[in-house]
Amino acid sequence: MSGAADVSVALCTWNGARFLAEQVRSICLQTLPPREIVLSDDGSSDDSVAVVRRTVAQCLQERPGLAIDLRVMVNQPALRVTKNFEQAAAACRGALIALSDQDDAWVPDKLERIVPAFQARPGLLLLHSDARLVDGAGAPLGGTLFHALETKRSELDRIHGGRAFDVYLRRNLVTGATTVFRRELLDAARPFPVEWVHDEWLAIIAAALGEVDVIEAPLIDYRQHGGNQIGARRDTFGEKLRKALGSRGDTHVKRAVKAEQVLERLLGFGERISPQRIEQVRGKVTHQRFRAHLPPSRLARIGPVLREAATGRYDLYGRGVRGIVRDLFEAV
Repeated sequence: MSGAADVSVALCTWNGARFLAEQVRSICLQTLPPREIVLSDDGSSDDSVAVVRRTVAQCLQERPGLAIDLRVMVNQPALRVTKNFEQAAAACRGALIALSDQDDAWVPDKLERIVPAFQARPGLLLLHSDARLVDGAGAPLGGTLFHALETKRSELDRIHGGRAFDVYLRRNLVTGATTVFRRELLDAARPFPVEWVHDEWLAIIAAALGEVDVIEAPLIDYRQHGGNQIGARRDTFGEKLRKALGSRGDTHVKRAVKAEQVLERLLGFGERISPQRIEQVRGKVTHQRFRAHLPPSRLARIGPVLREAATGRYDLYGRGVRGIVRDLFEAV
């Protein structure tokens, strides 16, 4: 495949100069390069913007005929992650928008593998992939993002089979750094609620309105260096146990609010959303409100939790038995 793809890259930065050159080179030197990079810098105090400008210029010199527009926005004050990505994506002009973090690296043929899927499937709104986990030096950590997320074969099969909404309503498996979506998705997804991370919001809205799919191969190196704003690591058994016995805080209150926001947005789409899907989300709202208002006493929770388990909602909208155990034992 030759030439450039009608793809815009929404690159968001914040004090990311350390790894940016490698990331930008991996974008510019794709076997199928994008048409533009839209950089939205969230008020960096380092030379992030200068690194991006310099690296793009170097790539254009190295590869004769390469033409990638670079547009830069600098936020003062900072917008934070979700709104920064919304701003960057909204400024993109390509038919497809690829999200990019500041500290990863794309495999050379990432876009060449993704763009044909959108060309072949007009109804495909969003496509994401697995990622190889690497350390700060770029050395493999011996696992992938989907392994860290404990992604099940059944979840991937449901996504491939057109049931991505069912999967994402339970939990998000979409990482923005691996994601490409059609620009028209923004019309439905904007404004992004600040309570949501941009990738999970785009995923649930895309799955509600059209086709979403996943490439199971790792198409980026996802760097884990201790300074990630959002990282990925599989919990050990001990960490899972501590979470089950630890404080629940306001986690479920926040999840209830997020479920309510999905319901409100989908209701606004009118006939584009089936009554069955609306009822699914109402069930999620009911379940999260239940979990948000459990009594402080572990003993007093037993009856309500068992009755909620009997409805099947822990399986439909959460992690099944794991959620039941946490609701029985977490401190409030």
